[in-house]
Amino acid sequence: MHQVTKLHYHRQSKILDVHFDDGLCASFSPEFLRVLSPSAEVRGHGKPRLVSHKKQVAISQILAVGLYAAKIVFDDGHNSGIYSWPYLRELHQNREALWQDYLNRLAAANSNREASLNIRQL
Repeated sequence: MHQVTKLHYHRQSKILDVHFDDGLCASFSPEFLRVLSPSAEVRGHGKPRLVSHKKQVAISQILAVGLYAAKIVFDDGHNSGIYSWPYLRELHQNREALWQDYLNRLAAANSNREASLNIRQL
């Protein structure tokens, strides 16, 4: 199993870089991580729940979970996903297929990635 040596979230570009001990650096958007959260809320019990309207989501906090995972807290309040190092590696290795499957499920549900409510702060 490959260990993660560094997690770096770029707040401006909203990209999380995950550095592994073999030199691999995987980059993820918060949206990708949020809609594919390993939490029971998203994974469900046998049938994954479709999470939509998360294009603008950001990461507000990353917490270490021992030496094997990270808990990612999102600015939409979701905070129950524990991202193990093998799961992050799997997300990287299967990113294109996972993303296409997500987009297909959104289309089939007649939903989308855009925020469901446009909020403007003055």
